[in-house]
Parts: sequence; structure tokens; C-alpha cells
Amino acid sequence: MIFLKIIHFISAAIVQGIPLLFGATGEILTEKSGNLNLGIPGIMYVGGISGIIGGYLYEKAAPTPNGFLLILIPLLASMLGSLLMALIYSVLTITLRANQNVTGLALTTFGVGLGNFFGGSLLAMFGESGSIALKATGAAYRTKIPFLSTLGWFGDLFFSYGFLAYTAVIIAIVAGIILNKTRVGLNLKAVGESPATADAAGINVVKYKYLATCIGGVIAGLGGLYWVMDYTDGAWTNNGFGDRGWLAIAIVIFAIWKPKLAIPSSFLFGGLYILSVFIQVPTSWAREIINMLPYLVTIVVLCAVSARKKRENLPPASLGLSYFREER
Repeated sequence: MIFLKIIHFISAAIVQGIPLLFGATGEILTEKSGNLNLGIPGIMYVGGISGIIGGYLYEKAAPTPNGFLLILIPLLASMLGSLLMALIYSVLTITLRANQNVTGLALTTFGVGLGNFFGGSLLAMFGESGSIALKATGAAYRTKIPFLSTLGWFGDLFFSYGFLAYTAVIIAIVAGIILNKTRVGLNLKAVGESPATADAAGINVVKYKYLATCIGGVIAGLGGLYWVMDYTDGAWTNNGFGDRGWLAIAIVIFAIWKPKLAIPSSFLFGGLYILSVFIQVPTSWAREIINMLPYLVTIVVLCAVSARKKRENLPPASLGLSYFREER
């Protein structure tokens, strides 16, 4: 019985950790270019609501929806919405050189507001009432691997998730390989460490910053899509995503800017996030302390990393700083 409870907890932690992994991987790519995008929570909201809008319009237009299109249309809509948000951030901070912290926070406020607006009024726009529930689309995203998901506790632990869960892990692995094993990744890290030096070496700093920020934004947006399509089964609830976007940013620090470490870190944070559900505590203040664990762990890790001062464990040197080529 205890063993099964542990398996259930680990499985639940993985489900909670998948959107965090999408957000953390996207932010790691962004920060490797020197851009600090605090708009990730807003981008994840927009990624989720964009997928909801795409799925709703398709289900409404097709009496007998095609299973492939049930997945493809929300996926493309989510990627497009996230890309537009990342482009807004890129234009403001890279081209117009606006303050990255202020821009990111404004983007989060805008994204959360946009998601809640459409989440609360989408049905009313088409003369319907109630709350959004895309059961057909949600079922398509939650489809498990045939046969393997029925292998008892082993299947529950490793093969009981929708395709986006495995996509998140694959993206993180590929991102780590690109950053460490390819010329593109080395150039990107050079831009994040010293854009002036990279520029002098012939690397197109603006191009790398735009690409890293936009691709990172799209990846982060998939975390919002996973949450609404897989976890909530195609249903939207205003503010239902909570503070998971901020946890994704915290995981970037916890994983010391390494995508491969973001995988176990996301699952750990996912477990810490729901730990209070599995542990019976006698008082409300004890429950609140348990809920604080993800943030307390991040603070401890940040202090430990800063104290060691190993260069490979520190953020990019130009993180959060705008690049002025005229000052090179």
C-alpha cells in the first residue's frame, strides 16, 4: 500500500512538473542570450488560452472532429500566441532597449489579464453560457501510450502521460545538447556572456537574442497548453494556473541554467508543490510552511551557488543588460 502511494505521488509530481519544465527550459534558452524574461508566467497563460481558443473554434466548426486536427490546431494556436508575446518582449528590450525587468513584469500582467478575459468571455462571444470544457480536445491530448500504460505500477510511473509530457523531456534534452555540443549553442552562450565580444567576433547578437527569446517563449507557452489540455482535460479556469510560471523561473536558478538539470528539478518542484496534499498536517500554518518549500529551496540553492562562485554555475554575465553596439 505504501509503495503504491509513493508511485502515485511520484506520478502526480511528474504531472505537476511538466508545465514547470516547459517554462524553465524556455527561460534557460532566453537567459543564455542575456535576456531576463520575467514575462514567462504571462506567456504561459497566453499559450494556454490560445490553445483553448483554437480548440474551441475547431470543435464548434466540426461536428465530427478529426483526432489529428484536435491536437494540431490548439498546438499551432498556442505556439502562435506565445510567439507573439515573445516578439513583443524582444522588440521592446532588444530593438528599443527597454528595461527588461519592467517589460517582463508588464508582459506577465498583460498575459494573465488576456487569458482571464478570453477565458471568461469566449463562450459569451458566441452566445453560449457556462465554462469552457473541450472534452474531445482534452481527451486527444491525454491519450496514453497503448499497452505500455497498462503495465501496472511501471506503466503508471513511466507511460501514463500524454505526448506533451514526453515532448517536454525531449525538448530539454535537445536544448542541452544544442547549448553544449553545437556551434549555435556556443555562439548563444557567447552572446549571453559578452555581447560586445561576440559582436566583434562576427556573431549576429541581435539575431541570436531574437531567436533565443522567441523560441524560449514558444517552449514556455507549451507549458500553459499542457496544463489546460492535459491536466485540466480541456477546461479553463481563471487564475487556475496559479504561480507555476514563477516557479518555472525559480527552477532556472535551481538547475543552474542547465536544461538537463531542469528535468529532475521540475519534477522535484512539482512534488514539493503538491506535498501538502499527500502529507496530513494538524494545523494550517504547518501546511503553509510546506507550501513554501519550493521557494525556500530556491533561496538556499541560490545562496549556495553564489557562495561557490563557480563560473559554470552562475548566470550569463550580461543577463538583464541591454546591448548598445555603439558602446562596444
